Amino acid sequence: MNGDWLLRGRDGRLTVYLKSDDAVLCRAETAPGGPWEPFRRAGGDLGLQQGPAAVGQGADGYAHLAAWRQAGPGESRLVHCTHFRPLLAPLDWSPVGHPNGKGDRTGTPAVAVDDRRRAYVFVRNAGGGVSLLVQKERGGWYPWRDLKGSGVQDQLAAASRESGLVEVYASTPERILHWRQEEPGRTPTRDETADVAARPGTLRALRTSAERTTLFFTGQDGELWSWRPGNKPVPVLQAAGPGPVAAVRCEIDGHDCTVLAQRAASGRVAFAAYPTEQEQAGAWWTESGPPLPPTAEVALAVDAQGTLVAATLDPVTSTLRVTRRKEEAGLALEGWREV
Repeated sequence: MNGDWLLRGRDGRLTVYLKSDDAVLCRAETAPGGPWEPFRRAGGDLGLQQGPAAVGQGADGYAHLAAWRQAGPGESRLVHCTHFRPLLAPLDWSPVGHPNGKGDRTGTPAVAVDDRRRAYVFVRNAGGGVSLLVQKERGGWYPWRDLKGSGVQDQLAAASRESGLVEVYASTPERILHWRQEEPGRTPTRDETADVAARPGTLRALRTSAERTTLFFTGQDGELWSWRPGNKPVPVLQAAGPGPVAAVRCEIDGHDCTVLAQRAASGRVAFAAYPTEQEQAGAWWTESGPPLPPTAEVALAVDAQGTLVAATLDPVTSTLRVTRRKEEAGLALEGWREV
């Protein structure tokens, strides 16, 4: 899944989303902090294409999913569905079109949600730029909008600020591009460019203050970098492993902190934390849990009690493991448990 696949719903229950061969699967806690239900299909029986899907969440706790489906020989269409509460069935998939009108799959979608509960679906188009589809407040979608750009790599990272204004990041082989929405309802426009190359598939955007998001990515030098438009990109620490990093903002010992997690080269999950937006304070990795297969993914969230939660999910075996921060100083975690 492109986006945070471990989410807390409006009823406090945690949900995980997993892209299988032809479906998005979801699994939720039966009660906050309680047992987990089995995996079930999201969006009904409509079959999806192989490749990643996207998930984004609004302030109302609703999750929005976007994925590609086959629409004929050499033809694909994006589909969307909404998941209102963890234990409710998501709505059926509904077709939302193609950024170029017709054609095959063009790239992995990314989803953000504004303060009006409208989904913004971003995707690379056939020309190598970025296209946007915006949901209407009373149903339906506005026409596709071409945000321009060129040489964009497959994965995008979308996020919304506390104001509900939406932004999206994309990488090219030489730099990172940024589009920012300045007013509610307006089309995001190209803002700044960071002249640093990111490894494909490593972009992760996190809301870190009322009006700022921070982009995390692994550079070609193997370092994990952060970038807040308006500032220069800064290295945080050496990446623990080759895959994407998970990030969440939470309180630790009374301090506003950003916690990072990544599958390390050893196969274990590595954690690091530092005061939010203060990368100069320094961070270092601490590994936890058993070694995981190379396909395993890592996610972070904050549960209904404000406790840090970490999860790992193997898309091959659907094995889900969860841990929580202990009620003691520092970033001490409980033992990992399979659920």
